Amino acid sequence: MQSIPNISISAGIVLFAHGSRDARWREPVEAVARRAAELSPDAKVVCAYLELMKPDLTTAAAGLIEQGALSVRIVPLFLGIGKHVREDLPGLIDGLRAAHPSIAFSLQTAVGEDTRVIELLAQIALHG
Repeated sequence: MQSIPNISISAGIVLFAHGSRDARWREPVEAVARRAAELSPDAKVVCAYLELMKPDLTTAAAGLIEQGALSVRIVPLFLGIGKHVREDLPGLIDGLRAAHPSIAFSLQTAVGEDTRVIELLAQIALHG
């Protein structure tokens, strides 16, 4: 008798950042994605940008869904909680939910609100 493999819900992670005209600006964002993939080889981690760079959030999420993701977690790589995080990003996620009603989208708090990031930045400021 052939065994049926366990099927788990596939999850995707989008690291969402602002974007810049300078192509090198994306390097640290992509380094975070690479490191996350190293730490969890099964994780599907992609980058997306609000403006000036590609892919945008819609394109990045669609790519994860095409790869089988049934849930997508958006991680805003923003230190401050300005208009982009408070207003623009929730609107973009509403659009994703409307376009992909069968997919579970979740929004993590901006990394700048995470006490671990605050601690690390303070340590870097104090000790280089």
